[in-house]
Amino acid sequence: MNVPRSIVRALSIISVCAVFAGVCGAQERRVKMKDLPEAVQKTVNEQSKGATIKGLSKEVEKGRTLYELELSVDGHSKDVTTDDSGKVVEVEEQVQLSALPEVVQTAVKQNAGTAQIQMVESVTKGGTLQYYEAHIKKGLKKSEFKIGTDGKLIKD
Repeated sequence: MNVPRSIVRALSIISVCAVFAGVCGAQERRVKMKDLPEAVQKTVNEQSKGATIKGLSKEVEKGRTLYELELSVDGHSKDVTTDDSGKVVEVEEQVQLSALPEVVQTAVKQNAGTAQIQMVESVTKGGTLQYYEAHIKKGLKKSEFKIGTDGKLIKD
């Protein structure tokens, strides 16, 4: 059977993308409270007191099952990630730029340049503040960068 090269090339590209996505990307999917392990449900109930639950999701990242709780707390966003035992692994919480230490505010503004700062989140792991993540937009392009608690840019 003689298949045109353009079709073979397109199928090859699709195959490579599918393999790459399967190996590298974690698949996040929405779940319901009743589908969560009991320990995770307990953590969700504790973490969501006084907040509105916006969503629940489950993903497997490097063989580890994680659950993410998306909240709205007093008008700002807060995402809590737990493992399957209900232990809080990471918290990302929207913060006001003006509430951050001066050295961090300055670094965020300098690294944003002329881009619009859309949101800044604090990222806490293991109960310790690790860094801040600034979400910016310049024209139609959105991006983000990380600033350490010392005001230094964190390279990925």
